[in-house]
Amino acid sequence: MDKVLAMIGMAKRAGKVTTGAPLCEKAVRSGKAKLVIIAGDISENGKKAMTDCCRHYSVPCIQYATKSSLGEFTGAEERAVAAISDDGLAKAVLDRYRKGQ
Repeated sequence: MDKVLAMIGMAKRAGKVTTGAPLCEKAVRSGKAKLVIIAGDISENGKKAMTDCCRHYSVPCIQYATKSSLGEFTGAEERAVAAISDDGLAKAVLDRYRKGQ
């Protein structure tokens, strides 16, 4: 099982995840997002827009999984972007990601 996605799913069940590019961008701009996960199979323009926004607001972001797997673990059909709003959960997901699962 993919532990990074499982942790994202746990954060979603805890009500600490926002999904969808427009809502995630709003969460980044408002300071609520602590970590942004971008699906690897979105357009280059989409990736650039989200990473630029995260960089500007000093929010860490990672590129991980696919739209369908990110959607599956966040309770949707497909999602290109997800933002975690809890410091502890964001740190745990980032640590697991850096360890390579």
